[in-house]
Amino acid sequence: MKEYKVESLIYYTKITLDKEHILKDSTKDIQAKLDEMARDGWRLISTDATDFGFAVYFYLYFER
Repeated sequence: MKEYKVESLIYYTKITLDKEHILKDSTKDIQAKLDEMARDGWRLISTDATDFGFAVYFYLYFER
């Protein structure tokens, strides 16, 4: 029987001249989460992202 798990990461916008600051911060954090989950035997099966106000929410869906 397969197990499923959702991991979410939240990033807030900040006042900066770097319009890609969320992209830069999220890329390294998402890679770290993928590496962590892979070590535990989880496999990424889907992703989703949404924004709400000043935040961006990333959802990572795993199975094993």
